[in-house]
Amino acid sequence: MKPLIGLTPIVDAGRDSLWMLPGYMQGLEAVGGIGMMLPLTDDAAMLKDIVDRVDGLLLTGGNDVAPVLYGETKETFCGENDPRRDRMEARLIELALQADKPVFGICRGLQILNVVLGGTLYQDLKTQTGTEITHSMDKPYDRTVHEVNILPDTPLAALYGPGPLAVNSRHHQGIKGLAPALHAQAVASDGLVEAVYLPEYRFVQAVQWHPEHRWKAEESQSLLRSFVDACRG
Repeated sequence: MKPLIGLTPIVDAGRDSLWMLPGYMQGLEAVGGIGMMLPLTDDAAMLKDIVDRVDGLLLTGGNDVAPVLYGETKETFCGENDPRRDRMEARLIELALQADKPVFGICRGLQILNVVLGGTLYQDLKTQTGTEITHSMDKPYDRTVHEVNILPDTPLAALYGPGPLAVNSRHHQGIKGLAPALHAQAVASDGLVEAVYLPEYRFVQAVQWHPEHRWKAEESQSLLRSFVDACRG
């Protein structure tokens, strides 16, 4: 039986809607998983029921994580926040870790995982760091724009080998302070941590780039397959 993976919904407050990029679903399907968009809720009982039913959790991209969650005041250069999504994902992460269910975060998914575990974020990379790397690329998003360095003795090094990996990139926030429990496994040339993992769990990983936009590429499918395989476990 193919593993069922719950995907957190992307929120469009202006249109009062929830949506999902097809690449998330297509990428999971291509490597033997079934993706299901979850409802937007912070109901404790419903979230517990969701984690009990799914084989894994994928934290998708989307709007900015509220700075109040990491002890900062929101600056003008921070984007739109959705408190209910923040609460939902924070509780889902807690429940998934308690149950040792696989968790994979993409872009915002990496950021909320870092915050929930005690880390902090840059509210806007360009403003706060002056980085010259193209972290927020223009379309098309299925191409690569910069490299990250895969660190040795990490899950990503086991998958790709240590050294450079070309990635796509469309984010304006990123990890400022790495959560104490998280380990870095890929770093951009400006020092930004672009991939993390929790070593004591079956599979808890997150990346700052977007495999859902490049789901046909072998490196994206390898990464998604490692997650889906863990969900089968």
